[in-house]
Amino acid sequence: MQRKTLFAVSAVVIAAAAALAPVFWSGSSSIGTGSAMAATDAAPATAVSQADLIKRGAYLARAGDCIACHMVRGGKPYAGGYALPTPFGTLYSPNLTPDKETGIGTWTSDDFYRAMHTGRAKDGSFLYPAFPYTSYTKVTRADTDAIFAYLQSIPAVHQENHANAMPFPFNIRMSLLGWQIMFMSRGEYEPDPAKSVEWNRGAYLVEGLGHCAMCHTSINPLGGPIKSSAYAGGLIPLQNWYAPSLTSDKEEGIGDWTVEDLSNFLQKGISDKGAVYGPMSSVVHESMQYMSDDDIRAMSVYLKSLPQKGRAADHLQLVVSDQFGKELLKQGAGIYAAQCATCHQVNGQGKPPQYPPLAGNQSITMDAAYNPIRIVLNGGYPPSTFGNPHPIGMPPFAQSLSDREIAAVVTYVRMTWGNQGKPVSPQQVSELRSTPMD
Repeated sequence: MQRKTLFAVSAVVIAAAAALAPVFWSGSSSIGTGSAMAATDAAPATAVSQADLIKRGAYLARAGDCIACHMVRGGKPYAGGYALPTPFGTLYSPNLTPDKETGIGTWTSDDFYRAMHTGRAKDGSFLYPAFPYTSYTKVTRADTDAIFAYLQSIPAVHQENHANAMPFPFNIRMSLLGWQIMFMSRGEYEPDPAKSVEWNRGAYLVEGLGHCAMCHTSINPLGGPIKSSAYAGGLIPLQNWYAPSLTSDKEEGIGDWTVEDLSNFLQKGISDKGAVYGPMSSVVHESMQYMSDDDIRAMSVYLKSLPQKGRAADHLQLVVSDQFGKELLKQGAGIYAAQCATCHQVNGQGKPPQYPPLAGNQSITMDAAYNPIRIVLNGGYPPSTFGNPHPIGMPPFAQSLSDREIAAVVTYVRMTWGNQGKPVSPQQVSELRSTPMD
């Protein structure tokens, strides 16, 4: 998958750094509306209201999936230290606990609010825009204060932060001023009076704390979102998973999903339309399963309202000759019958929700074939959730099937039962086989 250097550089720095760059920060004092800044002058909260504030902040931190990047396996919650190597350097997540020396124990709610809304560090330096401040700027002052109160309430952990090992020129943050001018629109979410309360709640969560557009929107060569393709799908840099369209596109999006289908998918990790795999598994496991039924439904209502949009060509197009495609299709039929039909059925209908259907499954048929190849190669489990505590997994076939055999069976499921996908090549399977999962 040869990509232009500028695109690759931007993608890595943008997609990795925001989740893992130092994320707390002070910024310009001119941010925020009058009503938002007025909250600073409010009287101190009572003991009861402070407890409620912390409880709400814990919920909102879950909604924002903050812990996903700020905790290493086996480490302390929010203590940071997670390393993400990239071709351009290594990034480390910071300590968000209230330790006064290594965490955020000396910060104020104003520091926190300004950082979330301006993308500026405490010393005024710019943050890498993959930290989703372009989304978090929509979070209200009240909710930002609640998250801060929660983070200040958790046990302090004295753990030194690692400095990002970013070589020149990626360590020059002043250049991000231009990026912000081009791609960032500051300001809290403004409800649409023409829409319902439920729709507005969903829009606030999806566009703000959920930062769904970070993965589901293609980026341009400068690493900025392509607004004309918002939510139309995009390749997740470094991971080689494709975040599918969340628009009403019936071929690659959620046009034929019901609100119930989507709600189950987001909260339980399974639905009659499919199961969660790949990077989305962590989102469901760490964040969305903890959200209320009403909030999940509101997000689903909003997502169902997104209009169909054109998809940017940000993935490798498959090129397979017609004759070779026919050979793969024939070979794949035999492999499917031997390896897949027991669970997914001869007709590809599966046994929903545990065994998702392959017939009519847009994640199988879209042009970017990364996801089905990844799943056949590596297998995996949907996330364990309250609604699906004992998920049924997909076995890996990387050790038992060759590149050609995997290409054949993926081609078969993409072109059978009315599916309109294209053949995949053994070369692409080989490339993904040699790429780490994360």
